[in-house]
Amino acid sequence: PLALSPKEKKKKKKKTKKRKMGIDLEAGGRNKKTKRTKQKSENVYLALLVKLYRFLARRTDSKFNQTVLKRLFMSKTNRPPLSLSKLAKFMKGKEGKVACVVGTITDDVRMFEVPKLTVCALRFTATARARIVKAGGECLTFDQLALKAPTGEGVVLLRGPKNSREAVKHFGAPGVPHSHAKPYVQHKGRKFEKARGRRASRGYKA
Repeated sequence: PLALSPKEKKKKKKKTKKRKMGIDLEAGGRNKKTKRTKQKSENVYLALLVKLYRFLARRTDSKFNQTVLKRLFMSKTNRPPLSLSKLAKFMKGKEGKVACVVGTITDDVRMFEVPKLTVCALRFTATARARIVKAGGECLTFDQLALKAPTGEGVVLLRGPKNSREAVKHFGAPGVPHSHAKPYVQHKGRKFEKARGRRASRGYKA
């Protein structure tokens, strides 16, 4: 083959120029949104509720429907349960209104008398449902609530305590002065994490 002139070599080099690696683009540009736009669960009943509240959020000006839709997308950690005692406490003075929890309603054995309540929730434990019904109250599902209050009028939207999980108690550094983080311990006996720093007789007590 004939040797190429410097001019031709330059031309050939230009043609075979490597392209830089690009970024992944979705239709309409780079996707920076991280919040959920749909539920991760494959539960068909939840999917139907999402469909219903998507429609209500779109067709009404109600912020209530938008909030319920957003909470239906949430993970289980972000949908903490609410106990009957807390529910009764929050609904004090709001008689005649409907309590709404996008999560589970659980029973509280420390509570002796349950007031008459109308509650809408994703789930009720068997004992919580029985106690509400026995007190003359009502347990609603979200599709029943949509018919009763399509804009959320007369509805009190509640949430359970998010940081009451056992895992949250362990967050942080245990053993550090002024830290209240719970250590992961084998046992709760005398021999386990009860020496220096835990008792005045063993050096100091933090």
